[in-house]
Amino acid sequence: MFAATLQRLSSRGQRTLSLFSSSGPSNWSKVVSDAEKIVGYPTSFMSLRCLLSDELSNVAMHVRKLVGTQHPLLNTASQRNLAEITELIHTAFLVHRGIVDLKEWTVSDGPLKDMQFGNKMAVLSGDFLLANACTGLAQLDNTKVVELISSAIGDLVQGIYYENSNNTEENILTDGVDMATWEEQTFLSHGALLAKSCQAAMELAKHDKESQRLAYKYGKHLSLGHKLNSDLQPFVKSSMGESSPFSFSAAPVVFHRQIIGQERWHQQLEQLLAAVKSEKGVSSAVDLCCYHGNKALEAIQAFPSSEARSALENIASAITKF
Repeated sequence: MFAATLQRLSSRGQRTLSLFSSSGPSNWSKVVSDAEKIVGYPTSFMSLRCLLSDELSNVAMHVRKLVGTQHPLLNTASQRNLAEITELIHTAFLVHRGIVDLKEWTVSDGPLKDMQFGNKMAVLSGDFLLANACTGLAQLDNTKVVELISSAIGDLVQGIYYENSNNTEENILTDGVDMATWEEQTFLSHGALLAKSCQAAMELAKHDKESQRLAYKYGKHLSLGHKLNSDLQPFVKSSMGESSPFSFSAAPVVFHRQIIGQERWHQQLEQLLAAVKSEKGVSSAVDLCCYHGNKALEAIQAFPSSEARSALENIASAITKF
C-alpha cells in the first residue's frame, strides 16, 4: 500500500513532529485506511483472494490482452502487483514466524501431534505464499525491481537469524546489543522490505534515481519509527495503569541497558519495567522514534503537494503518537 501510494504521489515545506501533537490523525488504522482510499483498494491479503477468485482471474486475462499497447491501465496493474507481492512476502514471513519451538513442549501444554501438524502447515503455507510472490515478481518483467525485492527477502532472512541469535536467554543476561546494532538488525528484519518496495514502485513508474532514493529513505525511516512505536507501547500503557508484557530486545530496554551498564543491568532484572521507565530508556526510544518520523517526512518533501503526499505525511506522523 505504501508503494502504491508513493506511485500516486509521483504521478501528480519541511515540518517537525511533536510527540503529543494534535495535528493530523493519530490513529494508525485510520491513516492507513485513508491512504488505501487514495490508492483505490485495500492491499492486505489482496493476492490471497486473487489466488482463489475466478472473477479476478478473468480480469487478469483481459488485462494481458493489453500487453504491447500503451494503455495506462498497464502501469497501474504493475503497481498493484508490486503492492500485493510485498504483502504476500510479508505475510509469508509472519506465517513462518508462527512456528513453535517444541524442544521443551510438555504434555500439560497440549497434544504434541497437533502442534507438530500446526508447524508443518505453517511451513507449507508460508512457502506457498512466498512461491506465489516470487512468481508474480518475475512477471513484472523488470530486472531492477526483481533485484530490489529479492535482496529484501535476503535481508529479512538475515534479520530474523540475528533476532533469533540475540534473543536467547544467555544473550539477554550477558552481552545483548547496543542501539546501533539494534537499528541495523531491525532494519533488516522489519524495514528492508518496505524501503526497497517503495524504491521499486518509483522504478516501475520510471522515475529518476533521486526520487527512488527519497522513496527508499521514506520507507526506511517509517518502518524503523513504526517498530520503535510498537516497542514503546508496553511502557506507555503501563504509565496509564495497564501492565503489559515486553521483550528484552525492545528499544527502550536496549537503550536502558546501554545507559546504565552491565553491572546495574544484572541488579535490575527483577524490577526491569519500573527501572527502564525511571531512567532514560523510554525517553531515548521516544526521541529516536520522532527522529525517524521526521526523517520520513523530510524524504517526501521534494515531491509535489497532493492527496497522496498528505496521506504519507499522516502515516509518518502517526508513528510518533502514543
